[in-house]
Amino acid sequence: MKKVWRTVKVLLKWLLLLLLFYQLWIFFHVLTWRWINPGETSFMDIRLAELQEKNPGTQLKYQWVDYANISSHLKRAVVAAEDDRFMDHYGFDLRGIEKALQKNERRGKSVAGGSSITQQLAKNLFLSPSRSYVRKAEEAVIALMIELLWDKRRILEVYLNVVEWGNGIFGVEAAAHHYYKAPAAQIGPSAAARMAVMLPNPRKYEKAMPAWVVRHAARVQARMRYSRIP
Repeated sequence: MKKVWRTVKVLLKWLLLLLLFYQLWIFFHVLTWRWINPGETSFMDIRLAELQEKNPGTQLKYQWVDYANISSHLKRAVVAAEDDRFMDHYGFDLRGIEKALQKNERRGKSVAGGSSITQQLAKNLFLSPSRSYVRKAEEAVIALMIELLWDKRRILEVYLNVVEWGNGIFGVEAAAHHYYKAPAAQIGPSAAARMAVMLPNPRKYEKAMPAWVVRHAARVQARMRYSRIP
């Protein structure tokens, strides 16, 4: 029995060391990306692998664009649609989480997540779309790192540049060209609102946007003037 316990302790020690190195690896990337733009993300790698299973020559549509060259309408629309209190919290919108839990309880299933822009960014950069308590805990840790090391302008800039906006379409510049044949700098209020409401399920809404999503876009456009952005 003592031998078994010694083996268990050794295994636990190595597991903790691996976990520590993994967290340090993430921390190093978060720190570096404060100044250097990320070239690719975990979500991009996952999506590209899925697309290349069907067509090996497929490439993602992706082009980085600096914060100053993104329409303020798009910035306000995404904040209004995804995280109204983005400028006020430190990575976690507690009121948003509470409302999401209440909505899920009323529906009897998970229909709302309540994740902030920072949490969504953490997931996109390092994790996977799978749902589990372990992934959610890791997402929270990474979100805290991002909030600690980056300002809100950098968080929103990176988020807008890496989030998925359609089938193999990543980032606001590729999305603006795909949907409106224009750069992200030229997107107006109505188009911005319609792009913002796609984010929860971009591949589905790329094909057809249901009437309730169109109505949601109109509500988002009405709220945009009140959205605070960095």
